Amino acid sequence: MEKKWTINEIKDYLTEEPTEEMLQVLYQDQRKGVQTLLKQYEKRQQEAQAQQELFKTMCQNEKKLWNKDITYIAGVDEVGRGPLAGPVVAAAVILPSDFKLLGINDSKKLSKNKRELFYQYITKHAIDYAVGIVDADEIDQINILQASKKAMYQALNKLKQIDYVLIDAVNLEQLEVPSDAIIKGDQKSISIAAASIIAKVTRDDMMGKLHQKYPVYAFDQNSGYGTKQHLGAINSHGLTPYHRRSFLKSYS
Repeated sequence: MEKKWTINEIKDYLTEEPTEEMLQVLYQDQRKGVQTLLKQYEKRQQEAQAQQELFKTMCQNEKKLWNKDITYIAGVDEVGRGPLAGPVVAAAVILPSDFKLLGINDSKKLSKNKRELFYQYITKHAIDYAVGIVDADEIDQINILQASKKAMYQALNKLKQIDYVLIDAVNLEQLEVPSDAIIKGDQKSISIAAASIIAKVTRDDMMGKLHQKYPVYAFDQNSGYGTKQHLGAINSHGLTPYHRRSFLKSYS
């Protein structure tokens, strides 16, 4: 490095792929700003490595099946079991064996912006995906567990071909193909995590539209969960057609 780079030049350089030789030169630079940039670079590298390791771990269930020439592996998950209002939404996703998305995880562990970005990536690169939706009235009629299963079956039945199903925690007894129910599957399987993200973004979008119709309940913020504001709105304005009456008995 014939001339001493400015802090901004070094900052730009470290956002790319610095060579080991150049890094050693930078580590000799005693300027506080340079050392701060190097610490930030190291942190990014550690985070990237952690994401690589997590992704590798989350691929293990799929890889065991891909190695047996099982191609169409559907990951299934649902969101919306606990809210007082809105539907339960399930998604089923089949990913290709070369799929890679570092940072994929249980949708609840991701920010709204990251979920939406991942949604776009997953829907673009998936072999196939579909959603199933069961509304509040039916949840009241058949209970939330059966409604969750029904939404999962709906999503699976829309897929063109399935060889195997990986499910988040729930046993689906009526499947015609082999399956595994994996506890905390949205943190252990990329297919289930992808389904979790598709279901969550789909449901949040639905609740956002309900918010436009019923703004007093703040569905865009609480997604139908029983927050203080939501319960206060119920006390003041009553129920919408989208509230789960069976869930609200414990609040009466």
